[in-house]
Amino acid sequence: MLHQLCHSAGGLMTATGTGPLAGVRVVELAGIGPGPFAAMLLADLGADVVRVDRPGGAGLGIDPAYDLTNRNKRSVIIDLKADEGPGLVLDLVERADILIEGYRPGVAERLGVGPEDCLARNPGLVYGRMTGWGQDGPLAQRAGHDIAYIAITGTLGMIGSPDEGPTVPANLVGDYAGGSLYLVIGVLAALQHARGGGVGQVVDAAIVDGAAHLATMIHGMVAAGGWQDRRGANLLDGGCPFYGTYETSDGQYMAVGSLEQQFYDEFIRLLGIQDVAPARKDLARWAELRTTIADRFRTRTREEWTAVFEGSDACVAPVLSLKEAPHHPHLAARATFTGHGGITQPAPAPRFSATPGSIRRPPAMPGADTADVARDWDLPALSAGPASTPVQEA
Repeated sequence: MLHQLCHSAGGLMTATGTGPLAGVRVVELAGIGPGPFAAMLLADLGADVVRVDRPGGAGLGIDPAYDLTNRNKRSVIIDLKADEGPGLVLDLVERADILIEGYRPGVAERLGVGPEDCLARNPGLVYGRMTGWGQDGPLAQRAGHDIAYIAITGTLGMIGSPDEGPTVPANLVGDYAGGSLYLVIGVLAALQHARGGGVGQVVDAAIVDGAAHLATMIHGMVAAGGWQDRRGANLLDGGCPFYGTYETSDGQYMAVGSLEQQFYDEFIRLLGIQDVAPARKDLARWAELRTTIADRFRTRTREEWTAVFEGSDACVAPVLSLKEAPHHPHLAARATFTGHGGITQPAPAPRFSATPGSIRRPPAMPGADTADVARDWDLPALSAGPASTPVQEA
């Protein structure tokens, strides 16, 4: 049995951290996307997350050593299609506080690890379900990805220039903001209920629900007549000339968010257009104002404009790449990014004054922690039999 011991500078790394969720046990049934990210958030905050990997891996297609969404977790391999597989998962569930799964509706039930089976073993369990379409509705059984989920909620249609197709915001808005974050909120709220004398329950986290919910303020503005239901025509969607991005002379970009009058006044002063800029409240001249701002930004490099606006309240910032971001002085000072295992990555967030989260372990290698979990969770059967054979990585 493969038994991997991970060490840090301070010695043997423990399964549970000192974050606010220390002592909380989570079972994650392996998947891709928002489920693993949600489990990573819980692990970053100190929870003991055991990822149940399937033989052959989850199908992400990258070296698991670089799958940062599996940091701070431990991995066991259980074949849920083997005779003993469901029973081993239920043994874990009996000792857990939270379970996370991201299968299509009905799959967990067919595998013998659905809510009814799990809650029968552990009535206080919080059973978190992560899907795109939700557990019911006409599309519930359909395949999908982030882009389709945010498309039907109206969220994707808000983003981009009016004369082009919608801009795809990676998979951040759907998978992670509308999916993972809502699942985490849901399972923690349900855990609070269970620990307060209530019972366990099922949390149905659907990306379509979360993505729609993210636009709550916008729906209110539409109802009030303060938001046009089309791209690039509003205060916060790039339609406003003093809330958007502008190209610099070196082909880079600066981001401008000078919405309030006092910030706008400082912006046009530092930009050097205070004597030629049309009135900011004259919407009929917004196109002219945009051209004036764009022409001025093209006269200097991004680095030069960054120096001009440094230390000001003009609400202007350079648009950095993923590799540039960790080196920004502010992010470096706050240690927003950190290095662990030779990989630069975002540090755990948010921050806690008494119980800080931390990165304690590198991404879990499939099956590498079976013996440790069997010992710590008092499950000797976990480390025996074909259902728990570790994957050998190249």
